[in-house]
Amino acid sequence: MNRELLERRHRIMGRKAPLFYREPLHIVRGEGVWLYDTEGKRYLDCYNNVPCVGHCHPRVVEALTEQATALNVHTRYLHETVVEYGERLTATLADDLTMLFMTCTGTESNELALRMARKVTGKEGIICTNATYHGNSTAVHALSTGFNQGKPCGPGVKAINFPDTYRPMDGLSGSTLTDALIAQLEASIAEFNKGGIGFAGLLVCPIFANEGLPNLPPDYLPRVARTVRDAEGLVIFDEVQAGFGRSGKMWGHEHSGVGPDICTLGKPMGNGHPVAGVVCTDAIGNGFRDGVMYFNTFGGNPVSSAVALAVLNVIEEEALVSNARQIGDSVRNGLLELQAEHTILADIRGSGLFFGVEMVRDDGPASEEADRLTNLMKESGILMSKIGQYDNVLKMRPPLCFNQENSDFLLATLAKNLRRL
Repeated sequence: MNRELLERRHRIMGRKAPLFYREPLHIVRGEGVWLYDTEGKRYLDCYNNVPCVGHCHPRVVEALTEQATALNVHTRYLHETVVEYGERLTATLADDLTMLFMTCTGTESNELALRMARKVTGKEGIICTNATYHGNSTAVHALSTGFNQGKPCGPGVKAINFPDTYRPMDGLSGSTLTDALIAQLEASIAEFNKGGIGFAGLLVCPIFANEGLPNLPPDYLPRVARTVRDAEGLVIFDEVQAGFGRSGKMWGHEHSGVGPDICTLGKPMGNGHPVAGVVCTDAIGNGFRDGVMYFNTFGGNPVSSAVALAVLNVIEEEALVSNARQIGDSVRNGLLELQAEHTILADIRGSGLFFGVEMVRDDGPASEEADRLTNLMKESGILMSKIGQYDNVLKMRPPLCFNQENSDFLLATLAKNLRRL
């Protein structure tokens, strides 16, 4: 590790600016599923979902380069590419999700979604879960309960228990657990109405990624959506992590069969280029624009649009959604085999190429062991992280071009390092 560079970073960015691993990595190059450090050592990337079609995919690099040498300007002029991208993207979603607002980051997308919900409903209250994260702006940070012991970080927000079937609320299970979670949602809506600010909507990740990818109780999301809409609120799904094939379906919400009123997008949309967006119904989009002069200087610029279109083309032409499903099944089966050998692997969760592995000791969450294991894996040439309410859930989400050979290497290396704990 370059100690001099680390000290310079501390001086310019602050010592508490986040860094992964006990010995930080100095990465200088990426290609496909691999990252390379300054000494040429390569690491299998099982963490970064942003470069979803692979690091430095030549089609994406070519699209960026060609457009950057021709034009880059804001979206208040006509340009073909942003319109084509919007048409292609919305065609992958439900028939009523037809209007696209381009942004630059997932934070911006979620901020815009909150503004939309509050504008079109005329209400203020937003509900999220008690172990989540949706971005960095003031309004969105208010929902970042995962960094505030399960409590909202600002006004106009209430947190409900996430649908945890491993450590369920009050020890409940099955439909009884769903009933209790829905009752909590209804009570939060009622509190907003009683307090006079009303209920605007609910914002959740449809696969509850930051919560640790829990296996959902029966009929959970369909009942949540019905409850929200019966209360005249909007269902907002944060697809920033779940979207673009990550879960083995194009969109995370497809697993539940529930469509959102507003869908927020980000991270993998530009394969590392900062491009994001919000898709909503015409009624919501036009209702928001009525009286609101919204524009975004960089969101949807020609370069970003060309990059996003190239990413979408690669996902479709290289059949990466089906690859995520097929290779993901192989990884999942291997994880289940490891679970049979190692009791510390208490629960295997996730779908497609997005996995959560709950690590537990007899006395509770194995947070220290999860941290040690992620560092051992790094030393062995594999990058992963950890999430969850107790920071004890191994988090794996490799690029969608991950193949069987990569899967075998991941599982063999994980088995070796589990024996070292």
